[in-house]
Amino acid sequence: MNQAMDREQVVRRIEEIGVVPVVRAPSGELAVRAARALCAGGIEVVEITMTVPDALSVMREIASRMGDRVVVGAGTVLTADAARRCIDAGAEFIVSPGLDLEVIRAAHDLGKAVFPGALTPTEVIAAWSAGADTVKLFPCSAMGGAKYLRALRAPLPDVKMMPTGGVNLTTARDFIEAGAVALGVGGELVDAAALAAGKDEVLTERAREFMSVVSAARAELKVCTVW
Repeated sequence: MNQAMDREQVVRRIEEIGVVPVVRAPSGELAVRAARALCAGGIEVVEITMTVPDALSVMREIASRMGDRVVVGAGTVLTADAARRCIDAGAEFIVSPGLDLEVIRAAHDLGKAVFPGALTPTEVIAAWSAGADTVKLFPCSAMGGAKYLRALRAPLPDVKMMPTGGVNLTTARDFIEAGAVALGVGGELVDAAALAAGKDEVLTERAREFMSVVSAARAELKVCTVW
């Protein structure tokens, strides 16, 4: 069960899936529905942002009802105290938009993975040196998207990076080919309008499409590596 996963197993599972949906919703109910719809489409990981109303309760519900399948994480975590509260609520990984060393320490002290945000080479190096399990490259689109990721990966090949911002079905392949270990995807996957209209199947189908693109890109990379 996912609740029994240790930090390394959680990171490995997220990398296997390859897509981390960033759930921002106007209500906790919609956030839970989003998690269910995404899971049905094959994405068994979800990042519930702290901007979701009563986000901690949402994390608890997902961990309690879907924890045997879904790895639940917390996003937009800005302080060490918030990280601890999210972990107490069931979060298996912590994501921040920026780099806060205390957040990294708090997560690791409790045995959980942490993905701090960074953008410039200096920030990426600082985050990785501080113990980031994966560096969230955000907002990646503002710096050129996949081309920027590829440029960063050249001098920093050992740093695990998860681009967020500007990731969609058109660009997903480019990001994987550029070296992303996983993709952070927001509104392009978690369609708030579809949820509000009761069309949860839209999220399920989009999840399948993202998983297909990631799988195909990885398969092609493997073939190229072999040759």
